[in-house]
Amino acid sequence: MFAGAAWLVIGWSVLRLEPIDVTRVAGPIVLFGAVCEALRALAGTRTWWLNAGLAVLFTATGVIMLVSDDSGYTTTASLIGWYLLVRGAVDVAVGIMTRGSDRVWSLLVTVGVLETGLGFVSASPSARGAQTVVVILGGLGVLRAVADLVTALRLREIAAKGRDVLELPPERATGLAGYSAGRTDFEGVSRKPAKHRARDTGAAAATAEPPRESFHDRVVRTTADLDAMLAQAGITGPRAGARTGRDARDLPPVPDSPAGIENAPAGNAARPEPPAGGH
Repeated sequence: MFAGAAWLVIGWSVLRLEPIDVTRVAGPIVLFGAVCEALRALAGTRTWWLNAGLAVLFTATGVIMLVSDDSGYTTTASLIGWYLLVRGAVDVAVGIMTRGSDRVWSLLVTVGVLETGLGFVSASPSARGAQTVVVILGGLGVLRAVADLVTALRLREIAAKGRDVLELPPERATGLAGYSAGRTDFEGVSRKPAKHRARDTGAAAATAEPPRESFHDRVVRTTADLDAMLAQAGITGPRAGARTGRDARDLPPVPDSPAGIENAPAGNAARPEPPAGGH
């Protein structure tokens, strides 16, 4: 996000420069692009090696632009074109590579195509005037600002979705932790040592052990057995639509004042429910 905002400021500021100042600011702009590539490489993305290589390449390009003693705009325009051609080609390649997983890949490809075209114009003989170089630098800043801002917002969106997926309600998190712990204990139980294969296949088939029960099947079976035991003991939960205890219409009115509480008849006291077994 910071890089995108910085590129936008650079694109606006370059258009306000005098033509004589273009050769002095082009080198630092390319070096800033190298710093952005280095930060991307340190972020640990899948293409970190590509960003690291671009950081080294752009650093060398910026240094050459700074130490060049060319009084004209030929070297500056050609090196800016080199930067734009490389950066645009990489954006196009990365956008096409991520077209199946990133819904903004077409925007990245479009920015890469525009950068490549701008670099082609900058490296061509038509970019020999100061005004043309100024416009190309301004376009470079705007295109990089769009690409970096879209990438930052997309990464923020993905990170937010990841947090929503990982966050669970407390009861589900507790259940998942218990299930995982039980599965670990179940899989950690030592199995019986393997026996040698018997020569008599008939006897081996007769004494063969049944297939090992999975942890999930054991959980389901244990839960069903527990429900059956509770049902035999007469402990059953309320069913949907069933009346639980006395109906609300049969209850006496609730007193709403201290005087009403003192004058309430003894019949308002809660009566114990008979046990489920009838004892």
